[in-house]
Amino acid sequence: MREKLKLHGFNNLTKSLSFNIYDVCYAKTAREQQDYIAYIDEQYNSDRLTNILETLTDMIGAKVLNIAKQDYEPQGASVSVLVSESSMKPAGETQLGHLDKSHVTVHTYPEYHPETHLATFRVDIDVSTCGEITPLSTLDYLIGSFESDIICMDYRVRGFTRDVNGQKLFMDSMTASIQDYISVDILRQYDAVDINVYDANLYHTKMMIKEIDLQNYLFKTDVYELPPQKRLEITNNIRREMIEIFSGRNVY
Repeated sequence: MREKLKLHGFNNLTKSLSFNIYDVCYAKTAREQQDYIAYIDEQYNSDRLTNILETLTDMIGAKVLNIAKQDYEPQGASVSVLVSESSMKPAGETQLGHLDKSHVTVHTYPEYHPETHLATFRVDIDVSTCGEITPLSTLDYLIGSFESDIICMDYRVRGFTRDVNGQKLFMDSMTASIQDYISVDILRQYDAVDINVYDANLYHTKMMIKEIDLQNYLFKTDVYELPPQKRLEITNNIRREMIEIFSGRNVY
């Protein structure tokens, strides 16, 4: 176990994790596309997202102070959770006004392609903590909570704290890559790329699923109902959609 740093006062470092996933699905008719979005909207409604964030908060050893959640029409949901370190003991509603340094939010964005019949479900989760709490330890849980074809993650440490001698500390732990916090079993399933700026304490990792089992991407359709040429066409469209999302630009 890493020896704890001896600090002069409170650990003032702010750690922010932005976690984004994309799930791609083929729905062959306009009605099926609408049904898929309705299905996703129900599967990941604000109640379920709240449960995910409450578990995440517990995993990082924080305490929930306040929860705000909302489902939207025609689709989408948002949840915001205000948290504090477990060592803090808020007493009364008045303290919520200045405990906003640590929070967790999630937003969902279902949409579909008008020509390829591909529907894409995007989830954005942002975790901001202060002190020794780090959100990186929750990555396996977050990846497993969603059907993640594309994953984009940004991690940043801001500010500074001081040791007992007054020396500024801009990091309280060695971090080489976000991938170091993801299990080997999960990493084997993805192609992963890092773009890190160590001098600025900025870390970026993006991942794309390696293998496409077409049946897992068909909504209300059995793979054996499709002729081989159609299967190949759908698979190619799915892979192209993933590559463009992974690349962050229009490639095809």
